[in-house]
Amino acid sequence: MSNQLSFRILEDIARDLSGEVVSFPTFLDITFQVRTALKNPQLTIDELGRLVAAEPLMSTKIIRLANSVAINRSGRAIVDVRNAIGRIGMEAVRTVSFAVAMEQLLNSKKMAAFQTLSRRLWEHTVHVAALSRVLARRLTRVNVDEALFAGLVHDIGVFYLLSRAVNFPELVASPCDLHQLLVQWHDHIGHALLSAMGMPEELVLVVQEHELDRPVSSISTLADVVFVANRLTNVEHGWRDATFCELPDVSLAGQFFDPDALATLLAESAEDVASLKSALAS
Repeated sequence: MSNQLSFRILEDIARDLSGEVVSFPTFLDITFQVRTALKNPQLTIDELGRLVAAEPLMSTKIIRLANSVAINRSGRAIVDVRNAIGRIGMEAVRTVSFAVAMEQLLNSKKMAAFQTLSRRLWEHTVHVAALSRVLARRLTRVNVDEALFAGLVHDIGVFYLLSRAVNFPELVASPCDLHQLLVQWHDHIGHALLSAMGMPEELVLVVQEHELDRPVSSISTLADVVFVANRLTNVEHGWRDATFCELPDVSLAGQFFDPDALATLLAESAEDVASLKSALAS
């Protein structure tokens, strides 16, 4: 990518994310509505349910999540939003709001030029989110809702960059330049975006550092969970295209488990991962 084009795009983004009044992309509107509601300590499930019910796609995802094998072990069907929120908890609604926002962005008409990449990105994203929750529950004391959310937003910088790339015909016409921009800057942009949104510093650092090579002798922190989930997911569900950029080193995934232990973990968690992915995706 030419330095001039790269500078124009990053300057444009920096203007939005560093000003006193941040102009957030419209695809995040629903997340701000939910975030505002959740800030109210007196918020009731009924009140949150009415907000959710106004968004059909969000309602559907919340009910699916509440009925997923990973969360609803009893198997008793939940068919209404209020009971679904009661099952998954209010904080999980935040995760679903981001899932709705990100999926709606990728499915919007303006993103048609990136359709193939969008499909891979969404598959990767929901798989990392689902696997993060499974790893947190099985191997750590990390809050499973935090793990699910962190996994979902770990590549939010890619989503944001794509939302801005459509305004630059040079990028639309050059997949190679686009991939270089995404690979080189998505973690930093994700960090800046979540910081501007007032997200917790721990989460912001997880997003910024989720691809930094580092030794992991055991999985114990939120950063470990997302790092490992991302590496394992890249083996079969990476979003990058080898035609246009270098793929991540997936061999490092084997350092966390011996082959038999990894195979056992993935086999035992396959149903949970599949049910969570089905709930978050359409």
